[in-house]
Amino acid sequence: MNSPFRTLCLAMAAIGVLHACGGEEPPAPAAGTRPVKTFIVEGGQSGGQRNFPGRIESATRAELSFRVGGTVQDILVKEGDLVVSGQVLARLDPTDYQTVVRDRQATFDNSQRNFERGRDLVGKGFISGTEFDRLEANYKTSEASLEAARQDLAYTELKAPFGGRVAKRHVERFEEVDVKQTVFTLQDVATLQVKIDLPESLVRGLREKADDETAVPAFATFDGQAGPPLPLSFAEVSTRADPQTQTFEVTFNMPQPQDFVVLPGMTATVTADLSSRLVQAETSHWVPVSAVVADSALGSRVWVLDAQTMTVRSAAVTAGQMQGDRIEIRSGLAGGEEIVSVGASYLAEGMQVSRMATGEQAVPRAGDPD
Repeated sequence: MNSPFRTLCLAMAAIGVLHACGGEEPPAPAAGTRPVKTFIVEGGQSGGQRNFPGRIESATRAELSFRVGGTVQDILVKEGDLVVSGQVLARLDPTDYQTVVRDRQATFDNSQRNFERGRDLVGKGFISGTEFDRLEANYKTSEASLEAARQDLAYTELKAPFGGRVAKRHVERFEEVDVKQTVFTLQDVATLQVKIDLPESLVRGLREKADDETAVPAFATFDGQAGPPLPLSFAEVSTRADPQTQTFEVTFNMPQPQDFVVLPGMTATVTADLSSRLVQAETSHWVPVSAVVADSALGSRVWVLDAQTMTVRSAAVTAGQMQGDRIEIRSGLAGGEEIVSVGASYLAEGMQVSRMATGEQAVPRAGDPD
């Protein structure tokens, strides 16, 4: 068999093997598909109503400790007990303090007798005024020392400064405790506080001062709650952001429900209507500066992604002020849209796009609080 014929046979055999395998070639990526980063426009909820995760805290909370040191002799309450104002919660061994009281009582009695004798003698001229002043000073000093000793003895009893529930006990009986060492955590659970965190993007739209700051309708709901939402009353708002989360803490007051128990540390969903506190609550949104591009007429536009077809369309918007890497959109967006935040300058109407991998971008979830 000559060489050209052998080469032809080998080529035909190779083609037959490929057809016999029946393998399909992987589809080629769609032409014109461009990877982009996206951003969910906040404010998809109607008006100024927002949902936030809330945490329950007691309105009055105290870390109780002895004002003197010693050995714990008695612990009179347990964790979870309800106590009243002035109730004795624990006692220290008073022996050493009783001894000090007796010693200072003796010193005071002696100085008191000397002072009374000196008062008679100075009137008759038997002692000088200087000597009488010394007796008077000794009397007053011993009186103050006795009062201090009695007070220290009284401090061996730890009393509740207000009525509430013993949240935690930090020491055991017979344990040696120091001054100001926490013994109990006491919480007043009759009135509770519900705290939420407002994101920086939402705080930007808040009025600096409302006519009536308490007029912020808010309600709390709990998992498994059968009744209606519990009304909340506005208490205060922090003006300094948390350095870790860049959020601002808002506090509401809530009375203890009658049909079920709510304790500090529980969680709730807080629905707050901030319409009265928001400027342009329905139309103003903050988006990344990179999401806004200029059209041929130098108007502002953003690219809105259709998640079903993975295509983009342009939307005319009215831009406002800038703060950092965000820009205010005063009109053109309703809230809840997914817009292109990176790559907007390279898009065309109806262009097919794809989201970058999750590790390359952080796309907020539509259900996240604004």
